[in-house]
Amino acid sequence: MATEPVSLPTALASFAEQWSPRIVTAVNDYDVRVTHVEGEHLWHVHDDTDEFFLVLDGELHIALREAAGERTVVLPKLSVFTVPKGVEHKPYAPVPTDILLLEPTGTSTVGDRHDEVPAHVEATTGRALG
Repeated sequence: MATEPVSLPTALASFAEQWSPRIVTAVNDYDVRVTHVEGEHLWHVHDDTDEFFLVLDGELHIALREAAGERTVVLPKLSVFTVPKGVEHKPYAPVPTDILLLEPTGTSTVGDRHDEVPAHVEATTGRALG
């Protein structure tokens, strides 16, 4: 956990990789992660936890496969959305986008079940800021 304030712009400027979250701090047993995204992630599901998204800059689309069918939510800059546990989802950023995620420590970026992981997506539980 950070013992000093963390500048999110500085944290985001410290790395360039897409879809490769960095842990900026912890809250109880949750990681606060930031990452750059552009293009498609992959269909995946977190069986036991919700996933919180905050768009810091850009625009994020999240396709959802729900009991009522498939839909897409669009999150413009400074919007939040929580994907409920057990809902299959696929984030997509049509433009370079920076997001903040709140997830239990140890949560995989590709969920518990997922499609094949493309080369541009890092399957990780988050990296420490370098």
